[in-house]
Amino acid sequence: MRLGVEAALVHGELVPGDVEIDDGRVAAVGLAPGTRGHIAVPGFVDLQVNGYGGVDFLSASDDDYCRAGEALLLAGVTAYQPTFITSAEAVTLEALRTMPTSAPGPRVLGAHLEGPFLSPDRPGTHPLEHLRAPDVELLDRLLDAGSVTQMTLAPELPGADELIERLRERGVAVSAGHTNATAEEAHNAFDLGVGGITHVFNAMRPFRSRDPGIAGAALTRPGVVVSIVVDGHHLADETVRLVWACAGGRVALVTDAIAPAGTTGDGTFHLGDVAVEVGVGAAPMREDGTLAGTVLTMIDAVRNLHALGVPFEQAIGAATEVPARFLARGDVGFLEPGALADVVVLDDRLEIQSVLCSGRSDVVARD
Repeated sequence: MRLGVEAALVHGELVPGDVEIDDGRVAAVGLAPGTRGHIAVPGFVDLQVNGYGGVDFLSASDDDYCRAGEALLLAGVTAYQPTFITSAEAVTLEALRTMPTSAPGPRVLGAHLEGPFLSPDRPGTHPLEHLRAPDVELLDRLLDAGSVTQMTLAPELPGADELIERLRERGVAVSAGHTNATAEEAHNAFDLGVGGITHVFNAMRPFRSRDPGIAGAALTRPGVVVSIVVDGHHLADETVRLVWACAGGRVALVTDAIAPAGTTGDGTFHLGDVAVEVGVGAAPMREDGTLAGTVLTMIDAVRNLHALGVPFEQAIGAATEVPARFLARGDVGFLEPGALADVVVLDDRLEIQSVLCSGRSDVVARD
């Protein structure tokens, strides 16, 4: 099967010509070109999805995962991490046990645990009553309950070094977030193996001229992946441009989406057991005005980043190759002969024309 595209994005470079798919894999690129203006890019990888398509993953069933997956495909996401915010231990354990290891549609890569080892000084929307001091035994119970591929923690908490060591031993990517860490504390964490920071500038120590904090440390530290929410609410446009100027090539777009993302709904929704109000054109917020995730789609995140001056190829990379690299995954986030055919076909307006997930057409041509 040929995709009928003019070019394909292969490891950050546009390769002229069509793409052939065979038996769920990319068979060839650079063939005689198809429709002018249509470009094949790797399927998007979202590291942080709390909910989608009306589904909150913390309480989702198998059917809910299928429903959310169908909606995620419409935005070009072919692999993602269900993200569980801080909750009671029993709730998180049950969510981990329920999370499917395989399902139709986009691949569930594993869980992103955002908490419970977060700073009470920077909780964001995470319930204070469920935050916990670093506890290796609790961590082991969580890791034993299901497939965990990423954990966000506050590295300055006493005992966090032991958590980082255990997570690295068990192959879990570690990110710093909801943290009051100084630059010195951040660099210590990066030395121990923390590989990224979660939604930079949000729910972390603010950047100051003589106290750059963890954000300043991450932006100037080669190799640290910086995840960023580009929804027009979490960060000013100038801040996004600053992040890119400092860390372009290691910036990962995340949606931090909650249940109403991918729907047209507004009103009151839940992020775990936190009530969140969603208004038309407004960021989701708790009753006290605290930002609580987004209704951002990944294709809109790509468009927003590109509109701020980031070249198309690099904006796509921030939604594909960079998040895959953070997780040390070689099976997602790229398009080349032999790779699984997770592919999004875009037109010259960055509108999705089709999506393939392991070679299967889950989204057909759309207006």
